[in-house]
Amino acid sequence: MAGLIRQSDIEEVKARTNIADIIGDYVSLKSAGVGSMKGLCPFHDERSPSFHVRPQVGFYHCFGCGESGDVYSFLQKMDHVSFSEAVERLAARVGLQLHYEDGQGAPDHTNRARLYAANQAAADFFVAQLGSPGAEVGRQFLGERGFDSAAADRFGIGFAPKSWDELTNHLKGKGFSVDELTLSGLVSSGDRGIYDRFRGRLVWPIRDITGQTIGFGARKLLDDDKGPKYLNTPETPIYHKAQVLYGLDLAKRDISRSHQVVVVEGYTDVMACHLAGITTAVATCGTSFGVDHIKVLRRVLGDDSGIGEVVFTFDPDAAGQKAAVRAFGEEQRFAAQTFVAVAPEGFDPCDLRLKRGDDAVRRLIDSKKPMFEFMIRQVLSQYNLDTVEGRSSALRAAAPVVGSIRDPSLRPGYTRELARMLGLDMPEVQRAVAQAQSQAQSKAKNEGAQPPPRRYDDTPAEPVVEAPFSMVELPNDPATRLERDALMAMVQLPAQIGADVINRAVQATIVHPSLAVVRDAIAVNLQYSADSDWLDRIVADVPESLGNLVKELAVAPLPERTERDLTRYVKDIAVSLIDRDLLRQKAELLGRLQRTDATDREVFVAVQRELVRVEAERRNLREE
Repeated sequence: MAGLIRQSDIEEVKARTNIADIIGDYVSLKSAGVGSMKGLCPFHDERSPSFHVRPQVGFYHCFGCGESGDVYSFLQKMDHVSFSEAVERLAARVGLQLHYEDGQGAPDHTNRARLYAANQAAADFFVAQLGSPGAEVGRQFLGERGFDSAAADRFGIGFAPKSWDELTNHLKGKGFSVDELTLSGLVSSGDRGIYDRFRGRLVWPIRDITGQTIGFGARKLLDDDKGPKYLNTPETPIYHKAQVLYGLDLAKRDISRSHQVVVVEGYTDVMACHLAGITTAVATCGTSFGVDHIKVLRRVLGDDSGIGEVVFTFDPDAAGQKAAVRAFGEEQRFAAQTFVAVAPEGFDPCDLRLKRGDDAVRRLIDSKKPMFEFMIRQVLSQYNLDTVEGRSSALRAAAPVVGSIRDPSLRPGYTRELARMLGLDMPEVQRAVAQAQSQAQSKAKNEGAQPPPRRYDDTPAEPVVEAPFSMVELPNDPATRLERDALMAMVQLPAQIGADVINRAVQATIVHPSLAVVRDAIAVNLQYSADSDWLDRIVADVPESLGNLVKELAVAPLPERTERDLTRYVKDIAVSLIDRDLLRQKAELLGRLQRTDATDREVFVAVQRELVRVEAERRNLREE
């Protein structure tokens, strides 16, 4: 096993990497001022963005949950990789050859990086096999669904040969061990030993949001294949089907740009949509659409303003209706508006494109209906509205749907629509909706109720832990605001302030005790202000309870819109802190002068000389 990665290489990789580009693969980031970006936190569920990224500082921080760190810690937390694997991944991205302390190359042991490599090697193998004589059945399947070789290349489709262990032997020849292939889900074991999991099937690579292949979905083609219609990679250390959306790596940019995502039901539906121009389409991988999928999409959508759209396409059969009900159950988790698009004659997007062309797929998405309208109609379709009993039962079933509409401006309109559909008087429907809403609120309140607090003598005493200090706890008076803003500028952009100014600024008096501690940590680390670990050094030199404050100061947006204005601002705010300190000194000297006996010429002249120096320093500050 190789030694540790050289520290100089770790710093070089970090210096060459734009943290916003890496985080942008997982989170839709928006500008929050010059050099500052924000988005929905990937570490906790939130409606309004409190996750800030400062590319120039190379740091991120969430003001909601407190998560923070650099580009390495982000990858470690998001992808559950080790520190070394995070460095190796970014080094490969920027094209830097890493060196290890003992002079060897990268370590060769089973880890997540090896699993990624095995999956990519398998993907390359499958793609190469699609052109082989034995893959004719796969090419025919694609052709019958309107997909040519260019489409296959675009989505990386391949073919798994009908062989017991052809893939296994190929990958073993590439240096992968049986343990690695088993852990990656590419091979299985039985009475006859190790064998290829996918055999005689058309294969779609399943990629994570960054585009790395993490698994496969394989479609049955042969009559003697007794397996399921679709066979997916099992759960592995890098593949978790409840968190993966097929096509998201291709769709994420357009989803973020258009604030729209189209959720379809299969791999070929994703292909059909993208080829028809609906480049925001994604699909689940062998599982129903769930909470984890929503969390992923909300981050990519930037789902905090309510202007986005989530469009679900469902087959009109029983399975499609069941999927619609499940999706409706999670609808409240989106700030975006949710819609449903159902194709005519029960076509899915792939069939619709094949039979009626690309324009028909686009019209399908354009003809979407609000999720609530769709669900109301679905509920009413289960009752005989020609009878009094049927209408009464339908009202009881549909009223909770209308009552659950989170936008109060929409609820009256849907109440009227429900009354019209049922042919009932408006007051009767209003009462039913109000009652359903009240019952839902009571249920939510009861489910969220906290158990009664324990008596003090029920539990053992626990050590008191000082809570992290936050910027929101700072007073809002002008003096504290100046100190806070000046420290933000020093932490984030020390080079733009300039060596002379910042050296003087860290000597200025800071009244707020917590900010004064941060000022001291900045002062003792000024010689490292150009290094990649500048912020880490400051955090390390303050008490643990103030580490969070430093991280917040490092990412909080600075109030300027252009780079030129920002450079001027950070210098001006530091100068303002110095000027305040000089004014304090001037006031103290004037008071001392008044108290000095005029006959004590030596002291009197010394105080006057100091006053002249302070005024000269103030004048020089204003002239710079």
